[in-house]
Amino acid sequence: MAAEHNGHLGTIVEVLEKVLDKGLVIAGDIKVQIADVELLTIKIRLLVASIDKAKEIGMDWWETDPYLCSKANQSYQKLQAENDSLTQQVASLTQRIQDDLLSLD
Repeated sequence: MAAEHNGHLGTIVEVLEKVLDKGLVIAGDIKVQIADVELLTIKIRLLVASIDKAKEIGMDWWETDPYLCSKANQSYQKLQAENDSLTQQVASLTQRIQDDLLSLD
């Protein structure tokens, strides 16, 4: 009985190793409709892979999500400050152009 259990466990480990090495994608959509009126749509995407494989295919969102990574949070705050500054500069330039156009009239 113990030999069967170890063989089964070995098979599961081999399958998991292969899935993590190659990656596995599961995708699906769920829609709830009543009388041709769509009430709810849920899109499900699941990727099962090792971190190395995920990075290899360009998925590294956990490194850039400000809620999950302190370095990303610092970058996010810096970008937010830069965005605020640029927004103020655009508003200032827009106001100057409008003032110049009014002075020409």
